[in-house]
Amino acid sequence: MRPRFLLLLLCLATAGPLARAALEPQETTLTCDHMDMWSEGEETKAICTGKVTVTGTNLRILCDRLELTASRLTGGDKASVPTLEKFRYLLATGNVSITQGSRTATCGRAEVLPREEKLILTDQPVVIDRATNFVSAGEKITMLRGQERVEVEKPRLTGPPIRDLGFDRNSTPPATGHEPAPTPKP
Repeated sequence: MRPRFLLLLLCLATAGPLARAALEPQETTLTCDHMDMWSEGEETKAICTGKVTVTGTNLRILCDRLELTASRLTGGDKASVPTLEKFRYLLATGNVSITQGSRTATCGRAEVLPREEKLILTDQPVVIDRATNFVSAGEKITMLRGQERVEVEKPRLTGPPIRDLGFDRNSTPPATGHEPAPTPKP
């Protein structure tokens, strides 16, 4: 069962919303205190609990609980364990940390929707980009991979200092051509 489960996670590692550059694929591994895996119709589901760690190509996920759903192929009547075909959904909860490349996202809940190329972070989400020194926080952060777009509800952004643009409080501002005409003296 473990190799088929790792195939599922490899789909996450290679197609996740935070993925950017093509890297040499690395084996994907999952460790946790407990895992329960079962099939329902056309899907295979798993719940992992306790010190959940997923590592793979340019990816590390840490959380307290991880729920996975994948489409499956039955492999015929004699197949006792289905062949996992496609990752469909992931829900990480409790002390979530997702690191990929120079970015780390932390939150209480992360929902991954790979078919929509979407990652939704809630419960005090924060995204730290060490390459640009920007920190994004808000009530909800939605990352849309195919569009290279991030939507933040009630954003709080912190970035590197802006250099002095030359404003001197003691000098007269330069003329811009938009000043009102002087008032004639009586």
